Amino acid sequence: MAPDVNDFDPKDPKYLAALSHVRGLLEFIGEDPGREGLQETPARVLAAMQEHFVGYNEDPREHLLKTFEEVEGYDEVVLVSDIDVHSHCEHHLVPFVGKAHVAYIPRGRVVGLSKLARVVEGYAKRLQVQEKLTMQIANAIEEVLEPNGVAVILQCQHFCMCHRGIHKPNAWTTTSKLTGAFLKNPSSRLELFQLIGMNKNGTK
Repeated sequence: MAPDVNDFDPKDPKYLAALSHVRGLLEFIGEDPGREGLQETPARVLAAMQEHFVGYNEDPREHLLKTFEEVEGYDEVVLVSDIDVHSHCEHHLVPFVGKAHVAYIPRGRVVGLSKLARVVEGYAKRLQVQEKLTMQIANAIEEVLEPNGVAVILQCQHFCMCHRGIHKPNAWTTTSKLTGAFLKNPSSRLELFQLIGMNKNGTK
């Protein structure tokens, strides 16, 4: 359940200070935080931030700890594609959104498919840069599962580039991290790209 304005301790000094900071930002842009439509905005902003950045409250690697070995020796590509990514740029505090494609080649054990999406979510729900997010997801899978290869590809639109600054709303940013067989074996890499569908358009 998403955080609510009633979830906070109204006497918590850190909460009161944060409310004051939001009011200050409203004043900075020329608004009156005391007017009717904005009176509850600071509390709503803090509740939204709790939801946007819930990833700070968990260790995403823990989602990978429970594995399964009764897979008849399966040792080919496992891919979860088109995982929704909703994150925030740490440089401008504005969103970037897109898709993550996460794959690995098991070495005797596999993890629940939803756990890969939870790893993406856990790291995405923090202040991020796309390159770092890509590496964090790949490193977590590599270090916990110790597979024969890991591939993480992110394709995202950054609001700081689309709706401010250079104003290029059709620009997509793609980042990737390949390890093991995906890096060394061209056939594994080709299979991955064919499964994702990147060989058709290159971008979403």
